[in-house]
Amino acid sequence: MKIPARFRIGNQTNCNVPAHLPFKFAIDNGFDAFEWFSDPGRVGWHEDTMSAAQRSECRAVARKHDILFSVHAPWAADPTKPAGAAAIMQSIRFAGEVGAGIVNLHIFPQYEAKVYVEALMPLIEAARPSGLRLSIENTRQTSPEAVNNIFAVIAARQDAAGHVGMCLDMGHANLFAGTHNDYLSYVDQLGEQVPIIHWHAHENWGDSDSHLPLFTGSAAQSDAAVRALVKILKRRGFVGSVVMEQWPEPPEILVETRRRLLEIWSETKV
Repeated sequence: MKIPARFRIGNQTNCNVPAHLPFKFAIDNGFDAFEWFSDPGRVGWHEDTMSAAQRSECRAVARKHDILFSVHAPWAADPTKPAGAAAIMQSIRFAGEVGAGIVNLHIFPQYEAKVYVEALMPLIEAARPSGLRLSIENTRQTSPEAVNNIFAVIAARQDAAGHVGMCLDMGHANLFAGTHNDYLSYVDQLGEQVPIIHWHAHENWGDSDSHLPLFTGSAAQSDAAVRALVKILKRRGFVGSVVMEQWPEPPEILVETRRRLLEIWSETKV
């Protein structure tokens, strides 16, 4: 794997287009992060669609273009269930073969923190030989308190601490009932012990998980909240990848989104 040493921004596969299109777009536009999302959908991507030779080639291309991969396990893969754990294991194996840095999976807040973390342990062990970390993502139903409780359990376990971080999904934070339309409040409620290592960047109007590109929703009117979020993340020492979780029409919107976010990151002082 490649250890992230800077702030990176890239895009993701999408279930509505063949995977080679967003990947080629990332390369052609000089993106330095890319996420493989195991979500076949209509014509999307799944680990089984890539042969060993293709995985090797993919790893070489990423190295040539300095792209840091992450792999998003299926969104419904519940690590407490055998089928879900098996799906995440498949993502971990793929991630190791292509030289990714992170495997992302969802938090399932219906479980007590100890139960959820216990289910993560075999996954942590499987990821360790490849130097992979797990990032666990807040869903629309996940409260900041649930995140804090999970990382309190992780911090108390030597075999888990340092191997798991949070994926902050700002769109999901905006939809959480307790911080509706206020993702900054969500982040403010996260304890200092929560390491944010991955960022899913998208907007919505608080009505649905519409995955609007940044600066095309409310941030088109004012980017103050995005700037405030960047300042918070800088203060927390964020180093890692930002993944633009959409494939807009035209996709060149992502180039402008990335340019503006890089500009804000550069301008923000802490």
